[in-house]
Order: sequence, then C-alpha cells, then structure tokens
Amino acid sequence: MSKSGGNLKAIDPARGGPARALADLLPQVGGAAFRKFGFVQSSVVSRWGEIVGPRFAAVSVPESIRFPRGAKQGGTLHLLVRGAHAPMMQHIVPEIMERVNRFFGYEAVAKVAIRSGELPAKPAPTPARQLRPVPLEMGNSLRAIADPELRAVLSALAAGVATSQGAPVIESSKREIQE
Repeated sequence: MSKSGGNLKAIDPARGGPARALADLLPQVGGAAFRKFGFVQSSVVSRWGEIVGPRFAAVSVPESIRFPRGAKQGGTLHLLVRGAHAPMMQHIVPEIMERVNRFFGYEAVAKVAIRSGELPAKPAPTPARQLRPVPLEMGNSLRAIADPELRAVLSALAAGVATSQGAPVIESSKREIQE
C-alpha cells in the first residue's frame, strides 16, 4: 500500500482527538448509570448507616434522589421505610435532610418523599471458616520464600485450600438457580 493509498481512511475529527486517561472516563460511565437510577453518588446507598445513624438505617433505605431538570440541588430524596416506622420518620425529615446535605456538602435535598413498604432483606453474614494448619508438605516449600509478606499470604492461601471441601461455589449462581 502506498502512503497516498485509497484504502486508508482519514480519521474523523468528530470522533478523534487526543488520548485520554481511563481514570478520566470512568467517573462519567459510573455517574451516568447512577444518574439513570436517581443517584448522584453511589456512596449515599452504601453509607446510609453513617449518614442517618444505625437506628434510622435499620428501618429505612434510600431509593433515589430526583433533581429538577438541569439542576443539581433542590432535589427530592425518596425513602423506603418499614411499615409502622413511616410516621416516626416523617417527624425527623428535617434532620434527615440536614444530614444528607451535610454528606453532600451543599443543599442537594430540599424534600423527602417517604414510601411505606418492606425493606429488601439484607444477606446474613457468613461465619468465617476456621483455618487448619498448613499441611507439612506445603509448609516446607514455603520456607524457601524470602519475602515475609508473600510467605504469609501464600501460607494463608494454602490453609484456605486445605480447609476447602469440593469445588468453589459462587453465591450469585446459587441465587440464580433457585429463582
């Protein structure tokens, strides 16, 4: 092919441009997904207990935050509250708004809409397995490793392998099969 060859296409200037770091693109990808479901930040869901405290987090869960079109403040926080706790939560709405706004660092929430219902079940914590000592044949081979951190990690892995029974089970696969 020649440099002036007809098979080479010119780069479309609308799609081209300088290379960008992946870290610059990831917040846009995740942010779009959470905005679609009404959340500006995923940490509102994951840190709900820290925001409102364990007492209120036990009976409520944030569903979404809806902002007026084109705005990033003055939104409505939609909460799902367990049955009879809804009237109690109604009395502390100003405190919830103040705590959520303090979490965001600006007046993100102006209203709270409460919907009464059953909260999604939280998975029960799985008890930690008791590790057996590393089998003697594995322990001898680990002594030759000079790095103490690597040796500790490998010995923990060997102890985990020694305590396992059968093939690994992936939790999400079990749920899909049951459904």
